[in-house]
Amino acid sequence: MSEPREPRAPQGQAGAPQGRPDEKAALRLGTRRSKLAMAQSGLVAQAVSQVTGRPVELVEITTYGDTSREHLAQIGGTGVFVTALREALLLGEIDFAVHSLKDLPTGQPDELALAAVPLREDPRDVLVARDGLRFEELPDGARVGTGSPRRMAQLNAYARNHGMTIETVPIRGNVDTRIGYVRSGELDAVVLAAAGLGRLGRTEDVTDFLSVDIVLPAPGQGALAIECAADNADLVAALGELDDPFTRAAVSAERSLLAALEAGCSAPVGALADLLADGQIVKEMRLRGVVGTTDGTTLVQLSTTGPVPETHDQAMALGRELAAEMLAKGAAGLMGERAH
Repeated sequence: MSEPREPRAPQGQAGAPQGRPDEKAALRLGTRRSKLAMAQSGLVAQAVSQVTGRPVELVEITTYGDTSREHLAQIGGTGVFVTALREALLLGEIDFAVHSLKDLPTGQPDELALAAVPLREDPRDVLVARDGLRFEELPDGARVGTGSPRRMAQLNAYARNHGMTIETVPIRGNVDTRIGYVRSGELDAVVLAAAGLGRLGRTEDVTDFLSVDIVLPAPGQGALAIECAADNADLVAALGELDDPFTRAAVSAERSLLAALEAGCSAPVGALADLLADGQIVKEMRLRGVVGTTDGTTLVQLSTTGPVPETHDQAMALGRELAAEMLAKGAAGLMGERAH
């Protein structure tokens, strides 16, 4: 493995002899400083320690997305939480990094390996509302906070189609800040990712788990990505033991759809691939996608079903196929809100 305290060895030295004094040295895991990122990274650190037999230390890295007070769509959307971690990896300051997979840009740098996509948590969005209200119980004119154009588009469309009147309010901040808007009475509800609250041990704050028939999640939502230097073959192989092939196939299809629609995370795109089983036997993968205007007046929502992908290329093809159908139905005209 690469020297944990020095710059990585050139590729030609990958087969260094075993028994070196550093082989039990701590692996450095780069993480954002937020409570959620630290919780996610802590879970991964335990798992990596088990498969490698080495201690793992967390290295906190501040990203531009953490310090900027602007809305994500204004500061470039996808990548703002990832760039600083990737730079630290390339400089050899950390050995591997953990990202929320939905934050990763769809293009993968050649120098970095997506070594593992562990088993996905609940991909759904959830509502945290005052007085324990479910979404359908919100009063007329309810103020619902979210920083996501994707959520706004689908919530507004659902409300319009079901005779509800809501106002979606753009917000930013960590989980405590967002839930604080509800506790203070400034907002009637906020929408967050189920997986994030679960990893923070905050599921009791949820007042409604939003069906994916109401809101399709962001591509990759609920999944984590573990990334390391592509030339560190030993570490790539060790981290690979944490990979879940079904999760990787699903998020690859979702991200392929996103890439083919040429969308960043500031664009209102939702996608979810799930496995369709006949009894205990998984038969097919269904991929659903949606893109819409943030006011919810126009949505293009389609799905496709095919054999469970056995290769990365097959998963990517499933996403491209659905994206082509969505573009043919007018999705391209709804993509104007992405950051340039």
